[in-house]
Amino acid sequence: MTQLEQILELQARWDKIRIANLYDALDQLGYPNQCLDLRIRPLFEGRHLAGKAVTVRGGRDPRSARELEDTEEHDDYTVTIRRHLFPGAVVVVETAGEHYTGKYGEMTCWNLKQHGAKGIVLDSYIRDRLGLEVIPDFTPCAVGTSPIESSGRWRPKALNVPISMPGTLTAHVRVNPGDWIVGGPDGVIVVPQEIAGEALLRAEDIERREEGMRGDLAAGMPFDEAFKKWGRA
Repeated sequence: MTQLEQILELQARWDKIRIANLYDALDQLGYPNQCLDLRIRPLFEGRHLAGKAVTVRGGRDPRSARELEDTEEHDDYTVTIRRHLFPGAVVVVETAGEHYTGKYGEMTCWNLKQHGAKGIVLDSYIRDRLGLEVIPDFTPCAVGTSPIESSGRWRPKALNVPISMPGTLTAHVRVNPGDWIVGGPDGVIVVPQEIAGEALLRAEDIERREEGMRGDLAAGMPFDEAFKKWGRA
């Protein structure tokens, strides 16, 4: 099996894991602080995201939009990032506290998707909600959307480096290139790659037990009996 085939096989398994169950698995392993700020979640109802992180660190752009038009300098990180993408990737963007502009958007995300990305996670805003919603098999996760153009206000500055995203139980959650990113209706969680295998097995076991308990409850088994059988509540 090639490395790409392994990534896609694991991605399919991660894609079946509910966020709360993943949190429980990480909590059991001694990693309780991997949940990003709860404002960061899929923009669209019912979406789920799982993939390996390709990271972007950005910051405020001191140049104005007019200056960018007048200069021949062209630091298009959107083009450069494609070299790092692969099927099953998730682009994770640290925006360095710039909270108002829409970073990335419909056309940029089409570009990312065409080079393998399954979605994008930002600790701020993204643009073009209506366009993003119809990109197939692509899940954007963000605080929300903004119409404000980022050019001349914010720009990417580094690719595939360790980044820091805002957390829920801690101020920051470190994201390294290659970490697994899993997102759903309850939020977005970062799984460090060094424990990803064990975390996935534990999460799958929790899923199996919950599904068994769910089926027994639906069939009329008393809760106490089902809990004794499956150990989930």
